[in-house]
Amino acid sequence: MINRLTSEERASQLASLHGWQSVAGRDAIQRHFRFADFNEAFGFMTRVAIKAQEMNHHPEWFNVYNRVEITLSTHEADGLTTRDVELASFIDSIAPGPLST
Repeated sequence: MINRLTSEERASQLASLHGWQSVAGRDAIQRHFRFADFNEAFGFMTRVAIKAQEMNHHPEWFNVYNRVEITLSTHEADGLTTRDVELASFIDSIAPGPLST
């Protein structure tokens, strides 16, 4: 069983992430991305999907043309866990530069 992050763990681990925001009313984090076009957005989503499958930890996401919105929370723990932080760190490592929002 995986446990939710404690307040101390949350503060420590989330400090290393870039652009992630808390989701109102949920124990989750979210980040929005903007890309040059659909191909770039879809390529990014594909890379995230491959990593998520390797981790057996799948994000909630929404895509319209060049925008991608990703929400991370571990459903079996009903909140944020180290899995979310690990996936968010990977996403940060492949995120685009100036178009990211």
